[in-house]
Amino acid sequence: MATANTNLSAYDKNTIPNAKDFRFGIVVSEWNHDITEGMFQGAFDALKDCGAINENIVRWNVPGSFELIYGCKQMTQSYDMLDAVIAIGNVIQGETKHFDYVCEAVAQGIKDLNVHGNIPVIFCVLTDNNKQQSIDRSGGKHGNKGTEAAIAAIKMAQLRKDSKF
Repeated sequence: MATANTNLSAYDKNTIPNAKDFRFGIVVSEWNHDITEGMFQGAFDALKDCGAINENIVRWNVPGSFELIYGCKQMTQSYDMLDAVIAIGNVIQGETKHFDYVCEAVAQGIKDLNVHGNIPVIFCVLTDNNKQQSIDRSGGKHGNKGTEAAIAAIKMAQLRKDSKF
């Protein structure tokens, strides 16, 4: 969880590989769209800032965070040339256990895609106690988790490229 001193949007461009030759997929949950759109914009802007071109960024929408797993799986299987996929979602604690089940399933599902797949899938799902925490982490006072995820995607795309025989 971000603290008062954490800025999720901070990165040193000199330490990030140039993304101009990489292709990225972004799967975005429509649930809590005001939050997920902010994270998408942060991810998109960071990818572009690091050299990615519009034609190399593919976006798909899914209804909610639970559906991110299937969306990311399908994207990794449909686009052989993708170098990394970012899963963007938001789950806010409610009064029932639904929060726990969704968060656990999404985290495990994305982990499974990374373990069993050949394309890195970046976990960009905010799991906050309240709406304000999500606002603060999707372009608010703590920066943007989408930006942080884009930088991770670039680094993992480079790792994938470097580890091919």
